[in-house]
Parts: sequence; structure tokens; C-alpha cells
Amino acid sequence: MTIADKEQAIIDEFAIYDDWMDKYEYIIELGKELPLIAANYKTDDRLIKGCQSRVWLHAENNHGKMQFTADSDAIITKGIIALLIRVLNEESPAQVAKAELGFIKEIGLQEHLSPTRSNGLVSMVKQMKMEALKNVK
Repeated sequence: MTIADKEQAIIDEFAIYDDWMDKYEYIIELGKELPLIAANYKTDDRLIKGCQSRVWLHAENNHGKMQFTADSDAIITKGIIALLIRVLNEESPAQVAKAELGFIKEIGLQEHLSPTRSNGLVSMVKQMKMEALKNVK
């Protein structure tokens, strides 16, 4: 499944919901399904700067594929990072680094977040791409 395929699947899932309260509930559910980051990776150096909530991100390159795990102390933020991981996990570092993530705009996510959460979303994307860039050959 390509990044574009994964993005389209998310767009299709969000299209089912008519109002943003339902979409928020769905994001919260996604956060509950997020495989948690190992406790030893919940360190200050893995906190994403620019997020109002505490969000830890661990990334590693496993045989040419990026693998991300994360956690957050806020339920919406946890759902947002779960969406990003769903799209970028198991992709090559180069693919992650150049991913445009058009699904964010397509589902209206950024415009329905508070300014601080929106900034946090940008910081999450930036951090995931920076982790990938460290592994681009």
C-alpha cells in the first residue's frame, strides 16, 4: 500500500462522518489503538517541540523502512499522531521525507484544530520527516 493509498483510505473513512464532533470521536478512537511507545523511549529527547501536549516520538530505520511509535498525554493529540504513523510507518526514509500528506487538508483536520494543536500537528510532521532525513542515503 503506497502513502497515497493510505491517505485515500483515511479520506474515505472521514467522509463517513458529517460533523466534526463525530470526526473528533473517531480521532480519539484511533489514538486508543496506537501501539504505545516503549517506556524506555518516553524520554525528554524524544518529546516533540512545538506541541502544547506532551508527545513522544521514537523512530528507527528497520531494513530500509521507517518505524514509528509514539504516545501523548492528550487524547486528540494521540489520535493525530496515530493518523500520521498510519500513513508514514513502514515507508522508506526518502518516501517519508518527501510525503506531502495532502489528507490533512482533504479531511479538514488542520482547520478544525485550535491554533496550538494545529502548530503541534505541524511539529509532529516536521519531526517525523527530520527523523526520516537522518536515514536517507
